[in-house]
Amino acid sequence: MILTPIAPDRLRALLAAFSRGLEDEPARRAFRRIAASADAARARGHDAAVHHRRALALAASLGMGIRAESPRWAYGWDGRALAARTEAYVLLHEVAHFQLAAPVRRRRAEFGLGPGPETGNLAGAGRHAVPLGLAREREEAMASLLGILWEAELGQPALASFLDQNWLEGVPRPGAARHFSAVLRDLRRRGFVTPAGRPTPRLRRDPD
Repeated sequence: MILTPIAPDRLRALLAAFSRGLEDEPARRAFRRIAASADAARARGHDAAVHHRRALALAASLGMGIRAESPRWAYGWDGRALAARTEAYVLLHEVAHFQLAAPVRRRRAEFGLGPGPETGNLAGAGRHAVPLGLAREREEAMASLLGILWEAELGQPALASFLDQNWLEGVPRPGAARHFSAVLRDLRRRGFVTPAGRPTPRLRRDPD
């Protein structure tokens, strides 16, 4: 959820301020892809259904199983399959977690990160959690941005998730832009994003 609501008439000014704070061209390219993705509104009706199908197709192409249930029944990811009855942007966030999780954690409920916002079985997710410390926070930030870049790649309203996941929090102070650039550099360095700011289908192979 958005920590500090942004009035529609302030959004473009804040996006411009964020862009000015980006100090390298790869970050600016990636941000342009996000900011150009339709508008800040979630898709509805036919468009939402199309986005949902495309998100599930991407998940399946990466080797994720699909189960026809809501994550609120148990888990968004149960170690084998993705709960399909949720919004496309949630599915793409789970895809990003699947890519970024160490191989052993891809076989754990909720990738060994503990309960997510939609997890129904809180106790079970807690039992599957792996102590990661600050590495968990870094992975969460990377999954957030990677999922948003998948939204942009698939023609979905990535800007809506960019706002919901608070990437503009603190603008126009420079810390927000620096955080974005640092997370993006990490994704690029590890092969999950191209120099042009586009997501790749790479799966992590190294252990925690």
